[in-house]
Amino acid sequence: MTSPSLVTIAVPSFNQGEFLDCALESIFHQDVPVEVFVADGGSTDTSLEVIGKWEGKLAGWRSHPDSGQSAAINEAISKGNAPYVCWLNSDDWLLPGALEKLVRALESNPNAGMAYSRVRDYFQERDQFRPGWVRSFSEWWFAQYCFISQPGTLVRREAWELLGGLNEELHMAMDYDLWWRLYRTCGQPVFVDDYVAVNRVHGATKTKTQRRKHYIEAMAVVRKYYGRVPLKWWLAQPYAVWYRSLIGR
Repeated sequence: MTSPSLVTIAVPSFNQGEFLDCALESIFHQDVPVEVFVADGGSTDTSLEVIGKWEGKLAGWRSHPDSGQSAAINEAISKGNAPYVCWLNSDDWLLPGALEKLVRALESNPNAGMAYSRVRDYFQERDQFRPGWVRSFSEWWFAQYCFISQPGTLVRREAWELLGGLNEELHMAMDYDLWWRLYRTCGQPVFVDDYVAVNRVHGATKTKTQRRKHYIEAMAVVRKYYGRVPLKWWLAQPYAVWYRSLIGR
């Protein structure tokens, strides 16, 4: 008899067939039962071939134009019933044992709305790994920069549904917005001091191609939930947009 799914995973994707197979393989090699929904935005590359390869393991999938990443993730997660939810972008991947560690953290902290862990950044063009900018939780530091890396997160479904999931009006900093809302509503998230996922950095990522828009959205999020935008944002934004573009972050 198949065990009930513990985690609902949304996989939003659009024309990332070259990465999608790696993402799905990493999910289905986890040690906990999952239900996976692929929300494809109408890809014209090899994505449908990859989806076909994994179709027997997927809980569902679709491929058509949509209203953006946030809406696609909300749609996919709403189709599931597991007590924990997350999303994995099609160009990222999970490390072995990732979901088990995050589930265990939330089961050990029943009042927490989410758990997060360390993530490695993989620079595709240079074939190089670096530790992501993740640290234990502090509100002051969280107002300075988003140190919660999305591929390494897991959210309790009750909390997700209470907040209505992602803000579909946001397209760049929707994860930062969700973490703030979870923190304000459910309290401090659980930090798991271990590496659980890889964030792939390449030339087509939104944070690289639309970096200035990403900063504008993130600063609006900070102002909304922290009450003000720390001076760091105003001083660092022009430099960071330039410097991170050079180093490929």
